[in-house]
Amino acid sequence: MPEIALEPALPGVHRGGFTRLPTAPLDITVQSAPEEPSGAYDPEIAAQWLVPPPAPPRRGLASWALVFSIAGVLVSLFVGWGFPIGIVGVVSAILALRRPLESRGMAVWALVLGVLSIVYSIGWLLYAASRASLFG
Repeated sequence: MPEIALEPALPGVHRGGFTRLPTAPLDITVQSAPEEPSGAYDPEIAAQWLVPPPAPPRRGLASWALVFSIAGVLVSLFVGWGFPIGIVGVVSAILALRRPLESRGMAVWALVLGVLSIVYSIGWLLYAASRASLFG
């Protein structure tokens, strides 16, 4: 009786369980053709292809300009160094006037009050300079 040499099975060796390679093409069954689209309008199908509308531009620059201008006027009534607040109010009011969605009335009030706060600040600074004998 001949001896049968039993070899140890190596990992990945074919053991007879597979009938095709893992990368072999699959059998494709032929299905029925899709139905022809009807001429009727279906809003659910149309809604799938709609592009969402872009986000509207933000509003509120005129209100911020008015807040800064009012704060500038209040500060400039007491000290002369409040003019940067008025400048911020004036610049943001001009930007708000250039935007189409901003409230024009609020932006105009912000511009007027911002200029007024700058004028009051300049008046305070000139008064302080004259009291300190800075002008000859």
